[in-house]
Amino acid sequence: MEQGFFRSPKKRGRVAVLLSGRGSNFRAIHDAMLAGKINADIVLVFSNKADAPGLQTARERGLETLHLDPKAFPGREAYDAAIVEELKKREVDLVCLAGYMKIITPPFCQAFRNRIMNIHPALLPSFPGLHAQKQAVDYGVRYSGATVHFVWEEVDAGPIILQAVVPVHQDDTEETLADRILEWEHQIYPEAVRLYFEGRLEVRGRRVYILD
Repeated sequence: MEQGFFRSPKKRGRVAVLLSGRGSNFRAIHDAMLAGKINADIVLVFSNKADAPGLQTARERGLETLHLDPKAFPGREAYDAAIVEELKKREVDLVCLAGYMKIITPPFCQAFRNRIMNIHPALLPSFPGLHAQKQAVDYGVRYSGATVHFVWEEVDAGPIILQAVVPVHQDDTEETLADRILEWEHQIYPEAVRLYFEGRLEVRGRRVYILD
């Protein structure tokens, strides 16, 4: 059974953000840190894409950035091993995936077991994978939302930390639903990170308990 308490809130935490695009959730997390709501700092913003807008945003905010080209490595595991090495150099406590469009390999997951968070634009376990908002609209569900979860080896299948429920309107498109879900993503992702660095998350089996 998977079980574990998380780090003590006494020391200020160290976070790495992995992104592939604009990184709006990265900005939401960093804004919460700047506002004093999270007892941690972002020590690295990493991208698999050299032209990711999120990297430029990070530079403008005075944060360290790093890009590694996946094509320069013989395979996914070698690529992830290089990322893990960079994260360990910086003594990273928590890895936050913020629109990182690559599947994390099992060795990466094991190196940071229950220390990698992701946000998914659906109410997991419903609609995992790509285009979750389109899946929800096409399926005709009345409610969708967003899920913050720990990353395990299976895609979008790690223990759920927080969720937000968003109604699906009859005239919704993938884009309109995505916009409304994103507003909630920006609220629950920083909240999950805050709870982590307050030492209030505990994994018991597949479940995450929020401690008082």
